[in-house]
Amino acid sequence: MANIISIETPGRSMIDITGEIGNIILRSDIHSGVAHIFIQHTSASLTVQENADPDVKRDLLAWLDRLAPENGPYLHTAEGADDMPAHIKAAITSTALSIPFEDGRLLTGAWQGVYVIEHRRRPHRRRIAVTLLAAA
Repeated sequence: MANIISIETPGRSMIDITGEIGNIILRSDIHSGVAHIFIQHTSASLTVQENADPDVKRDLLAWLDRLAPENGPYLHTAEGADDMPAHIKAAITSTALSIPFEDGRLLTGAWQGVYVIEHRRRPHRRRIAVTLLAAA
């Protein structure tokens, strides 16, 4: 059964959800396996990224903005100037991650965190499904 995390975003940003995933693992009866994490949206995404220097997040968001600018020649404009660029950013990043865990904790590296990347300018409520698969 999937666990659903609901995240309120402040608009374009990267939100660390490592702790929320860790809490799901700790509440489960599964000691080792894989956490499958899936965001249920097309204008936000997931990533594993550095969690020490906040400049990394700022640089990544700025790079994504340069890659898919709001003033591009897009046909899809019905939901605002930031919507099609948000779809492009979600398409080139990840909507799903699989991360191993053991002894109740994610096996991420020393400087890694799991992030929701909000690609839209305004705040949104984002839903993330987390499914734990037990190791054989």
